[in-house]
Amino acid sequence: MRDVISKVKILFYAVIVFLIAQVLQLNPAVPLLLVVLAIYSQYAYGNLKNRSYNLLNLTFLFVLIFSLGYIIIKQHLSIFLIPYALVPMLAVMLFDNLEISIILTLAISFCLASIAGNNYFVAVLSLISGILSCLLVKNARRRSVVIRSGVIIGLVQMLVLFLIERFKINNSMNYVDLFAVSVISSFIIVGILPIFEYLFKTVTNISLLELADFNNPLLQRMIMEAPGTYHHSLIVGNLSDAACKAIGAHELLARIGAYYHDIGKLSKPEYFSENIDHSQSKHEALTPAMSKMVIMNHVKEGIELAKKYRLKPSIVDFIQQHHGSSLVYYFYRRALENMEPDQEVEEEGFRYPGPKPDTKETAIVLLADSVEAAARSLQEPNPQKIEELVHKIINNKFIDGQLDECELTLKDLEKISEVFIRILSGVYHSRITYPESSNNNHTNSNKNSEIN
Repeated sequence: MRDVISKVKILFYAVIVFLIAQVLQLNPAVPLLLVVLAIYSQYAYGNLKNRSYNLLNLTFLFVLIFSLGYIIIKQHLSIFLIPYALVPMLAVMLFDNLEISIILTLAISFCLASIAGNNYFVAVLSLISGILSCLLVKNARRRSVVIRSGVIIGLVQMLVLFLIERFKINNSMNYVDLFAVSVISSFIIVGILPIFEYLFKTVTNISLLELADFNNPLLQRMIMEAPGTYHHSLIVGNLSDAACKAIGAHELLARIGAYYHDIGKLSKPEYFSENIDHSQSKHEALTPAMSKMVIMNHVKEGIELAKKYRLKPSIVDFIQQHHGSSLVYYFYRRALENMEPDQEVEEEGFRYPGPKPDTKETAIVLLADSVEAAARSLQEPNPQKIEELVHKIINNKFIDGQLDECELTLKDLEKISEVFIRILSGVYHSRITYPESSNNNHTNSNKNSEIN
């Protein structure tokens, strides 16, 4: 059914493109190129989940620059006033995909050249500007990087014009226009980026770093109300970041998603193990069914909190998917142990509602969340115990089907295991007991704190 819908979309898109090309009297090769690029993009990237680079969003950006270029050219204004780098820079920051941004740049270049009377110089300038801008702002985490990229692109555009004019400056204003438009475009991108993030329901690295600020109200609440959960989230974030780097996933998204994945525990922090004084656990007074409801409800509470604090949909996915449809095993076992002879305990009733993780990043946070919680409960942890634990948990999640919807391969899981083992072995290593000296207690105390 999904393939049929994709084909219908492409057919509809092709008809619209050819009609517009006829109205605007474009070169017939241009609509054909656009359709071929759309088909390639749909089949190469259309099946990837939770991505903002769908055909509608790509078309919106394409129409934006096409309209600007068309107006400038048809009004007989200088072609050097076209903001060639604007859309490619926006695309690579919004979509976090270099290939799809370059495909969009290719389509833009040929179309602008066509409406400029098949001017090959426009195509060359647009291609160079677009590809360079994609490379410069890829993984940009600060607004200053965008501004600096605009300056560099402006200088390169001036150099290209100088080479095309065979080392002569025929009109100095053309050089000024190129540089000024490029720099102004970078400032415009910084200003309009939040609008496009909202429209495309995505999040850029710049916005993610703003969420990483520990002065954020939600993180501040975790520090004060659920310090154990806060500490757990930091370690899960570090585990997820390192694992994503190892397999080439979006490490910053995973780390920030991990920081917020357990915010639902703020409603009842005292019911979760990392915040519990185990000598006075509140679960002792509850039935397994009630305990299960309290534990599982933190996902729903987290989603509501995320909406209240207007977190991005990409972050909400981590809250919703970080347990998948896993079994709340401890309370399920307690329910079985306390079961009456005529009673029945359904396993499905002790499973999270899901959905299962559908991206590499959310799946890695699910695994990191599970291994960190388990490693924390180990008695006298050592590298061998941690290695066995990590492999056991990842195998169980795989067998339980929690990784069925994501794109992780077995090779990825092996790399993730190695990262988890290395980091957890450093965090939860056994401590050496130092003999105390009655005359030098203060010195020994300092020594312990430095080594540990």
